[in-house]
Amino acid sequence: MTPAWISLIVFVLCYALFVFLPTRRSWTACIGGLLLVATGVLGWRDAFLVKISWNVMGLFFGTLILAEMFLMSRVPAMLAEWLVDRSKSTRVAMLALCTLAGVISMFVENVAVVLLVAPVALSLAEKLKISPVSLLIGIAVSSNLQGTATMIGDPPSMILAGYMRMGFWDFFAYQGKLGIFFAVQVGAIASLVVLAFVFRRYSSKPSHIRQEKARSWVPAILLGCLILGLSFATVFDPAFAWFAGIYTLSLSAIALVWYRLYARWGSTRKLVTTLDWETTFFLIGVFVLVGGLSDSGWMDRLSGFMAGSVGGNAALAFTMIVVFAVIVSGFVDNVPFLLVMIPVAQKVADQIHAPVPLLMFGLLIGACLGGNLTPIGASANVVTLGILKKHGYAVSFREFMGIGIPFTVAAVLSACAFVWWIWG
Repeated sequence: MTPAWISLIVFVLCYALFVFLPTRRSWTACIGGLLLVATGVLGWRDAFLVKISWNVMGLFFGTLILAEMFLMSRVPAMLAEWLVDRSKSTRVAMLALCTLAGVISMFVENVAVVLLVAPVALSLAEKLKISPVSLLIGIAVSSNLQGTATMIGDPPSMILAGYMRMGFWDFFAYQGKLGIFFAVQVGAIASLVVLAFVFRRYSSKPSHIRQEKARSWVPAILLGCLILGLSFATVFDPAFAWFAGIYTLSLSAIALVWYRLYARWGSTRKLVTTLDWETTFFLIGVFVLVGGLSDSGWMDRLSGFMAGSVGGNAALAFTMIVVFAVIVSGFVDNVPFLLVMIPVAQKVADQIHAPVPLLMFGLLIGACLGGNLTPIGASANVVTLGILKKHGYAVSFREFMGIGIPFTVAAVLSACAFVWWIWG
């Protein structure tokens, strides 16, 4: 069997296991990567030193540490409760919580945001004697949406930034034009209208809830330093090869030293063990799997097929990539999908002479927002349904999709219309 067929079979088997065994996805990805090395498809040096983007991994893992401390500082919880207490109605308070969850998700992993804001939402629902189902679903899908807006919001954004060598501010303005951040905000406004309709029955005045106090502002300051430093990443490292990862890890090391010596919120070992090691090793394994698939030539064939299907029509190519990304990401993890499709979108753009940012931004929006279609499309959705079940609320696929589908359609259509208007 040729290396090309081995890489394809291993990737397809791993992808199937990602769907049917989501709790074992890190083991699946790493074993799949090791199989490619063991069968000679990739050399170990090529697999671990070339295919894995260690700069992206450093950015991801360092951000995990800073975000975890930011949550432990209780600053986000304080902001959430401050918003609820100053809202004119329950409906406004619910929309404010969803908006705040989205804003925090620009800098913090989506699951962590759900775990942070959910207690505030449950407290509000309990005092008002209302079901928390629609509110928690709104918080989850809003978190997934805004994770796309910045370079450090979600792993797919970091991966795209690494491939296109984008700095933090390139998400706001890229090549002299408005970036993907503003497209996501257009989508957020459209989806907020959908949530306003979903929450239309809640017009009473919200009850006051217990006000948190911030433990420390140091984690927030360090997060601000991260954003400031990444603003200059392209100056020091135009190739996106080392600066973002090393800088983020350095800040996280400072944060760990501060936590150890001054914070005293628990043991450093416990903090480290609570980090998202599952996604960390999942990313490492997927980088190797996709690297083997890329070298085999299968992506060239897929891009050739797509370019031939659209016949040189940029609008059709853009629509095809977005729709395909939304549908696939509604049911499977968007990280391996995005890693496969980024070079495909690049080749399609080159072959039909379409603007590369047009197809790349459409791909990222579709892949990240498509996860809101179903309760299994994103980790934040799964966690949200787990929280609701724990509190006695069993949510069906149909009930989730009753909010997820209109939310996703509104967000994707408006965001992609904006991307087309700027780049088409």
